[in-house]
Amino acid sequence: MNTPWSPSSWRSKPVRYLPDDYPDLAALTRVEAELAKLPPLVTAAETRRLRDALGQVAQGKAFLLQGGDCAESFKEFAADNVRSTFQLLLQMAGVLTFAGGCPVVKVGRIAGQFAKPRSNATETVDGVTLPSYRGDIINGMDFNARERTPDPQRLLRAYHQSAETLQLVRALAREGYADLAQLLGHRPETEGAVRPVDFFTSHEALLLNVEQAMTRVDEATGDWYDTSAHMLWIGERTRQLEGGHVEFMRGIQNPIGLKCGPTMEADDLVRLIDTLNPQGIPGKLTLIGRFGSDQVAECLPRLMAATRRHGSPVVWSIDPMHGNTHKATNGYKTRSVARILAEVMAFLQIAAAEGVHPGGLHLEMTGQDVTECLGGPLDVSEDDLSSRYHTHCDPRLNATQALQLAFRVADGLHTVRAPQAHAA
Repeated sequence: MNTPWSPSSWRSKPVRYLPDDYPDLAALTRVEAELAKLPPLVTAAETRRLRDALGQVAQGKAFLLQGGDCAESFKEFAADNVRSTFQLLLQMAGVLTFAGGCPVVKVGRIAGQFAKPRSNATETVDGVTLPSYRGDIINGMDFNARERTPDPQRLLRAYHQSAETLQLVRALAREGYADLAQLLGHRPETEGAVRPVDFFTSHEALLLNVEQAMTRVDEATGDWYDTSAHMLWIGERTRQLEGGHVEFMRGIQNPIGLKCGPTMEADDLVRLIDTLNPQGIPGKLTLIGRFGSDQVAECLPRLMAATRRHGSPVVWSIDPMHGNTHKATNGYKTRSVARILAEVMAFLQIAAAEGVHPGGLHLEMTGQDVTECLGGPLDVSEDDLSSRYHTHCDPRLNATQALQLAFRVADGLHTVRAPQAHAA
């Protein structure tokens, strides 16, 4: 793409999954203007630090752990919930570092992951049809006309909740090194010394009007950064080469994620790489596979082979959640831990076979004691789902399930890295 870019150039492109049924468009425009005047949530310097860290992942020297809620909510926002997820990510990172022998870049799906694309624009219950729930940043979950009507004031509420979440996360990160050091059996170099944990934020860049409002010029470099998060990703449903989401993302300097599902063709992937990271900057682009345990062996090898031939320094990560969703016999949307594990282990094996660094893990998970995914160390059954099923959208791994996965991945990474170390 050689056409000029600006934060608003996406508006001239076809755009999918943006709500077009706000009853008062003038009110929406006023809120967008207000967002554009609010302080940045993250800084360009922090974002460049993440890009540098992901550059180490692209070179096979580190591993990306990205995880958090499927969709953050207003109702469940509490310090304890943020803290439990942050601590779980640190515990998982400790396991991966200690057992897997690889430094870990920690990125949360947090402080901005509010919107969700939905397959159907409407939902019908008992003969009543209303707009689908699209995340708290757009409308409410309760099935009534008032809640399901998009409200632009929710954009401001999401911003302020993100700011509060970031404030807490930064405080936890300042304290977090001591906890991580204890987990790994280390002592600070100086008694009483505390170093902050590097912890970054991310979300899907779905609502481009919000992302545009949060995009600012960095005075130090003159480059554009989306200051709503350190890392943004393009979803499987919005990765059209000529679409608005790709147009927006090609112009910002943030690290970018790109979901790659079963319908992704190798030629299309190469074109997207050239569009989103034309300069081949290490750490700029993370490819996030999400195939399902039954399709990963068929789909992933040809895509990895294409990126290896292309030569661009991408990070390959795996999202084992979205391709393994099914409906339980009692009607609950759920995921099987066994299938999640199977896709992750296949990812590690395929990467080794293709000579590609298995660079990361992308999870929907929570530190809360939920029963949303089947199996795991406590063997959650379909009968257990109703006891603590709290998600506002998709089912999440709980702490014990996520830690089990971390141990399995650490073992897999150690196995993959051992021959490489021996060869070196």
